[in-house]
Amino acid sequence: MSGRHEEAGEYLMVAAAVHARIDSTRIRTVEGMGFAAAREGPTLDATVALAAEAVGSLPDPPDGPIVAEGGEFYEEPAERVGPSFRPEFKYVESIGERETVQAAHHAAYAARDLLL
Repeated sequence: MSGRHEEAGEYLMVAAAVHARIDSTRIRTVEGMGFAAAREGPTLDATVALAAEAVGSLPDPPDGPIVAEGGEFYEEPAERVGPSFRPEFKYVESIGERETVQAAHHAAYAARDLLL
């Protein structure tokens, strides 16, 4: 997620979803990326909806869990955020998952820079 702060009087939030095959310590392959953007303020509902839209724009739906850092969703419990994602949702547990989330952050930042 990128852009959850006001800039020049408006917001531009960009979310990136990375569909990757990983092991416990690294990304093995990237299968695809999806993006979504919104200009509304960064509420929990808007952030979850934006992330779900990015996941929905992946070329192929993931067969494993959707993984994010807790801070992306204001430290809300996974049980509250999870119903918006399929097949399942969880917070980062392994180094490989953290690497994938970092790849998504870099992609979201780059896309946001292109849109500004």
